[in-house]
Amino acid sequence: MNREDLQALRVPLLVLGITLLTAVLVVYFSGVMLDDAHATRTKREAQLRQARLQILHAGEEKERIVRYVGAYQRLARAGLVGEEQRINWLDSLRIANHEAQIFGVEYGIGAQKPYAYASEFDTGKLLLQESVMHLKFRLLHEEDLLRFFQALAHQGGGVFTQDQCQIRRQSTKDDKGVQFQTNLTAECDVRWITINPPAATEAKS
Repeated sequence: MNREDLQALRVPLLVLGITLLTAVLVVYFSGVMLDDAHATRTKREAQLRQARLQILHAGEEKERIVRYVGAYQRLARAGLVGEEQRINWLDSLRIANHEAQIFGVEYGIGAQKPYAYASEFDTGKLLLQESVMHLKFRLLHEEDLLRFFQALAHQGGGVFTQDQCQIRRQSTKDDKGVQFQTNLTAECDVRWITINPPAATEAKS
């Protein structure tokens, strides 16, 4: 091959080189675009799975709400869920005093604080709280105390537990001449219990 032949092949060789370079660039950028398309597809598939999970969880959450909303509303009406209903507590004391036919109730209510025995229950994010009410009353006999707490529980003014009671016999010399003589003095601590849902607790913080 002489110089004239090389001169004649100069243009075709240049065209071939450009063609090969173009082909290499096309293959390279096609691979890059293919990788981007694959990554985008993977991302879209992950987003689709996440959306499906959210829809599924939303359906399950709705089902739980529908299933338990009645029980939740009953607990709220009973005074267990939500804010303290101290006015209802006092109304319940008054009615229970009347129904049990005892001679008045003296009371004092402490500040609200975490329920002393909350660790015995698996309450999750629910906050169990209590307010201790100290009661003092005069009785004709021990059965009056049982009737009082039965009447108090039937009022639906809240949920409580009877913590402790002390009953002492008292002198009746000051009651001479009255129709009924009170023979006993009782002092009891009652824990009024409430449950604060997480939303209510977070709103206060």
